[in-house]
Amino acid sequence: MAYLTIDGNKYEKELIDLANKHTTGKGEGKLSKDEVEELFKSAQDGPGVTDTERATLEYIRKNYEFTDAAGVLFDSKFASL
Repeated sequence: MAYLTIDGNKYEKELIDLANKHTTGKGEGKLSKDEVEELFKSAQDGPGVTDTERATLEYIRKNYEFTDAAGVLFDSKFASL
């Protein structure tokens, strides 16, 4: 598993790359509900969500734009981790 260090904090590169992929190029530059589902599927790829994956999801929520519906879905899924 690869990691990125941003402002001295360690994050999972795969999740950051996925968020970047969905917010650049064509489209409105916001994460959609389907893309939120992808993020959580990726984070839950092992026996559980690690502290690094949880921190990465928090980073994504604070630093990326979401559609209104995607933001609600993200918050709900994150609360149930």
